[in-house]
Amino acid sequence: MAGWTRRDFNKAWLASVAAAALLPGGALATEPKRGGTIQFLLETEPGALVAVTTTDNVTKVSAKVSEGLLDYDFDLNPVPQLATAWEVSPDGLRYTFTLREGVKWHDGKDFTSEDVAFSILLLKENHPRGRGTFAPVKEVLTPDPLTAVIVLDRPAPYLIHAFYADESPIVPKHRYEDGVKPAESPNANAPVGTGPFHFKEWVRGSHIIFERNPDYWDQPKPYVDRVVFRIVTDASARAIAFETGEADLGNDSTVPVSELERVRALPQIATEERGYSFYAGVRRIEFNLDNPYFAKLPVRQAVAHAIDRKAIQQTIWYGYGRIVYGPVSPALPDFLADDLPTYPYDPALAEKLLDEAGLPRGADGIRFKVVHDYRPWNEGDKRTGEYLRSALGKIGIDVTVRSQDMATYVKRVYKDRDFDFTSNSMTNSFDPVIGIQRLYWSKNFKPGVPFSNGSHYANPEVDRLLETAAVETDRAKRLDDYRQFQRIVATDLPDINFLSQEPFTIYNKRLTGHTTGATGISGSLASAYFVEAAG
Repeated sequence: MAGWTRRDFNKAWLASVAAAALLPGGALATEPKRGGTIQFLLETEPGALVAVTTTDNVTKVSAKVSEGLLDYDFDLNPVPQLATAWEVSPDGLRYTFTLREGVKWHDGKDFTSEDVAFSILLLKENHPRGRGTFAPVKEVLTPDPLTAVIVLDRPAPYLIHAFYADESPIVPKHRYEDGVKPAESPNANAPVGTGPFHFKEWVRGSHIIFERNPDYWDQPKPYVDRVVFRIVTDASARAIAFETGEADLGNDSTVPVSELERVRALPQIATEERGYSFYAGVRRIEFNLDNPYFAKLPVRQAVAHAIDRKAIQQTIWYGYGRIVYGPVSPALPDFLADDLPTYPYDPALAEKLLDEAGLPRGADGIRFKVVHDYRPWNEGDKRTGEYLRSALGKIGIDVTVRSQDMATYVKRVYKDRDFDFTSNSMTNSFDPVIGIQRLYWSKNFKPGVPFSNGSHYANPEVDRLLETAAVETDRAKRLDDYRQFQRIVATDLPDINFLSQEPFTIYNKRLTGHTTGATGISGSLASAYFVEAAG
């Protein structure tokens, strides 16, 4: 991206707007209607409302209030948001951003380069993916209030794509007090931002309300009066809400997989597959390698042979998703290694491995007992936990499935480390350094940082490959490093990746303009409006 001019980016921006106008979910009218309330369904409650220290179901919420330096069109070309122009030095070590003039925080204070510098360094230390994304950042210079210069100590060829709002939000420095942990800042739960909506209220377990920012810099947006995030934990109730017109917006995980085809067939409902360029990911079983049983490779291999990926795909996820054997999603085909060990379904071999590991069946038929904590995101996650209990029970591993709310799950797994193994899904994002490195890089084992290296995996060669690939400017060499990395982790098995995610948006046809770029409904919703009356 080095050497691009403002004119180049203006062309990209105009192209993205034109493309959006042709899409059902991003259609733009000459005069969009004003008013109405978007009813946005969430299946689990987020742990915070700004995505600066966590990715805990916050990405759908955060960008409506807190913006990024850049946004991105469907082809991942950067377009202006809080930055109006940017330049990357020829050596790739300096990113200079010209900031938008006249932008105010929702509390009336001026947005400046000091906020940018503070936010980038905050992300580097506290964000699950940001710790890897911004690892090369040496300092952020602020020569004047409208200029921020990010200085790197090594090249980061992926970095120009990392400044979107729900991944790298810019937050107000004055809302984060010295000595207070960022995750405990008042801004985490009652955010002040620069975005099209400002925070109104959060009633735990019920709803979150954002209201229209009348002073938004991109007038006359936003078009709707408010966005209400309804927290509905009952899967059937969420499906009914789309059926009755009580819900306007959600994604595929909002509706039980058993109900998806029925809901998609409703005459008032449509789906949109675009807007997920940054969210490719895989479903996985993650071991706590500090557990005395799962610390043994033959035990992890036995688990891999005891599960039937095809059965999981067809019976638990109703055919949604593709079977995978490593951490890279098929949505990133250039990075994908095709020669990984596959651990075919073979319970007899699993039993043999456990016997050889010195873990014979007892008189009761049980070899050992463990607890499984599934990520409480949707019914599919719960059913995965139940499947594992059954499948591993057949080879003598007694599994207790433990359920809890999301906040308890995150604390248990990532802070207290009070777990044996877990099942979850993790976003690859558009580049392995952003979404994948965090899960396997030993330096990203930091208790308290969610959705990072929860297994406590450490392999010096993996660290070397990840660190080398992160700064490699020769694409062929970079791809080869990532393929070598996949072969090692698929052999070490700190986790078992079994199914890709193929997300899409579900929306009521009366709502349009919600998907206008790569971030889809996780973006700002500034362009969304109703084509017919809505409450």
